[in-house]
Amino acid sequence: MKKDFYEILGISKNADAAEIKKAYRKSALKYHPDKNPGDKEAEENFKLAAEAYEVLSDPQKKAKYDQYGHQAFDGSGGFGGHGGMNMDDIFSQFGDIFGGGFGGFGGGGGGPRRAKGSNLRIKVKLTLEEIANGVEKKVKVKRKVQAKGVTYKTCTTCNGQGQVMRVTNTILGRMQSVSTCPTCGGSGQILDKRPAEADAQGMVQEDETVSIKIPAGVVDGMQLKVSNKGNDAPGNSIPGDLIVAIEEVEHEFLKREGENVHFDLYISFPEAVLGASKDIEAINGKVRIKLEEGIQSGKILRLKGKGIPSLNGYGSGDLLVHVNVWTPKTLNKEQKQFFENALNDEHFVPSPEKSEKSFFEKVKDMFS
Repeated sequence: MKKDFYEILGISKNADAAEIKKAYRKSALKYHPDKNPGDKEAEENFKLAAEAYEVLSDPQKKAKYDQYGHQAFDGSGGFGGHGGMNMDDIFSQFGDIFGGGFGGFGGGGGGPRRAKGSNLRIKVKLTLEEIANGVEKKVKVKRKVQAKGVTYKTCTTCNGQGQVMRVTNTILGRMQSVSTCPTCGGSGQILDKRPAEADAQGMVQEDETVSIKIPAGVVDGMQLKVSNKGNDAPGNSIPGDLIVAIEEVEHEFLKREGENVHFDLYISFPEAVLGASKDIEAINGKVRIKLEEGIQSGKILRLKGKGIPSLNGYGSGDLLVHVNVWTPKTLNKEQKQFFENALNDEHFVPSPEKSEKSFFEKVKDMFS
């Protein structure tokens, strides 16, 4: 079972952005590989702290984590269990957190950083059935990748260091400052040779089919991340990510509300009086239910576990069947005579029992 992100950083769920950043810096410095050479446990803790910070420092990801826990990201978001990230990835994204005390992994305080390519964004439409069961989608994306035959050479501005030092005369004397090289963007390399079809950065566009595993229980508007399936960047870079926005396709008969699903069942007056067996639409096919004699319009039947699975894996919602008795609008002479004769019949006089719930009580029960 994965450790709680707040526990990893030693903070409460009410921690603000500054506290989260401070806690991550403290943890990262404690387990930094330069400070713990060869210590696999420290390296693992270093990665866990980076994974926690990557989620909790982003307001949208933090909100999803607070609501759904690790299930909101496993296999698609965050670091996906940090299995797809290495030390260079962490330093590339969060190197500024460490200040001047440490450099990249084994870098000792400087050196070129690996650039990261830009992210790609797509929308994936899912049916209610796919959302309820989880699905693997294969999508074709156009990615920028490094062209074959491209070569790079050491940046002459920073001599391959990725950083440049500036000396400034101030009232306090000569001050030195280090910044990312403006020529190579910190990679330490610049383009040397490129084929004619490549752009100015040595990149070409290619179609790639990407497999996306979507867990059951996702919601409309949720964003998932497929690591390293965005655009490449020049040189010794890290690919960007593929951001997948979920779009739910409206079902013809079922209406989703969180983890519950609603279905309107219309029955005839004779069916309401005599009772009946009816086949109704459910997410994974039809389900047969039995209606008791004398069932009232507005009755809500709850079918446990026939709704949407929880994204956290805590069971499934319910299917709520709303019974509506259909009143005929046109009758023939004989039918009309029958109901006229029944007007004063004691069996047709409304006499709700105390156990019968009001409309507002039914709505209250629906959300409880």
